[in-house]
Amino acid sequence: MAVNLLRRPDVEARTGLSRSTLYEWMKRGDFPQPVKLGTRLVAWRESDITDWVESRETRGAV
Repeated sequence: MAVNLLRRPDVEARTGLSRSTLYEWMKRGDFPQPVKLGTRLVAWRESDITDWVESRETRGAV
């Protein structure tokens, strides 16, 4: 099963969040953690980001 990975600019575009907000929410445990690909290279699983966005949409639909 292939896993699609998203780099930070793609995650920002899909979520509408800034880089500082992404990292602050990750620190608080409110946003998915990235996969470490190298010393200074990370990416997020597309499925994690999609699930997170859908959970936010559900929360706001009340």
